[in-house]
Amino acid sequence: MSSKAETSIAVPHPRETAVLFGHHDAETALLNAYRSGRIPHAWLIGGAQGIGKATLAYRMARFVLAHGNPLAPAVQRADSLNVDPADPAARRLAAGAHGGLLVLQRTTNDKGVMRTVITVDETRETIHFFGSTAAAEGWRVCIVDTVDELNPNAANALLKILEEPPRQSLFLLVSHSPGRVLPTILSRCRRLPLRPLSKADVIQAVSQATRLASDDPSLIEAAEAAEGSVARTLTLLGGDAVKLHHKTAALLASLPGIDPRELHALGDALGGSDKVALATFVDSVDRWVGAHLRTEDPNADLPRLARLAEVWEKINRAARDTAEYNLERKPLVFSVFGMLAEATR
Repeated sequence: MSSKAETSIAVPHPRETAVLFGHHDAETALLNAYRSGRIPHAWLIGGAQGIGKATLAYRMARFVLAHGNPLAPAVQRADSLNVDPADPAARRLAAGAHGGLLVLQRTTNDKGVMRTVITVDETRETIHFFGSTAAAEGWRVCIVDTVDELNPNAANALLKILEEPPRQSLFLLVSHSPGRVLPTILSRCRRLPLRPLSKADVIQAVSQATRLASDDPSLIEAAEAAEGSVARTLTLLGGDAVKLHHKTAALLASLPGIDPRELHALGDALGGSDKVALATFVDSVDRWVGAHLRTEDPNADLPRLARLAEVWEKINRAARDTAEYNLERKPLVFSVFGMLAEATR
């Protein structure tokens, strides 16, 4: 991996990111709702992966925990959700140690392996979190990153809390695929869709995170291929990732046809342990499937889309297993394209 690729991986966590790029309208919507004194208790922040959804969620949490009174003059005068990094609430949140914030996300199991879902036991922590005596002393914020990764029992446990929200509670649910969230959860949330970032915003965000010059040719090339996603740009900065993305996209465009020779070549290109190459391949497939599932064509073949959604789940599980257990990449390539070919016939 090149030195640039290594630099690109060392980026701040969303809770530590002070600047939000490209989502002024969404930020204003959250700010206006809060200072009205009647903010909806749950928001679903949806959009493509890597465009700033989690950054916006943490930004909102930071503002609410720093300014507990929505009618205070400082809140009423604010023109953004920006909070001084020196603010005590901001410092505690950046350190992951603020008692008013609970984050639900995938964790490792007792063997140190990352789970594929958010479990029901983790989700039930919200009951204790919102039921604590400290809840009466100020706002309690729960970020779910992402709601797509809740297993069925965990989703139902979250739903019970959303149905009877405690006083001064705020839920910020992040989703890469809002259309696949349980309708019962959707019905209890204010939806806040985020658009992909402009290429200029992507370049500025990645440049700031990695200290690459904004006119660096590799950064510009990656941003052009990333479709408005900072996360994808960071992935594509690694080695020959852009070429790998284009190779995968070309094979996806040929479905349901499959050329075994091209699949062998793609499997070889993934290498044996290159995490960037595997991430690029998985992201390219995710993008392709997601674009097909988000179609608004009233004449779309719904059974075909249902098959594709089911295959998508299997592909993501197989990809996670390959990454976690360092399995051979070529069988994954053949398995992925085999399933997609069958689903798109």
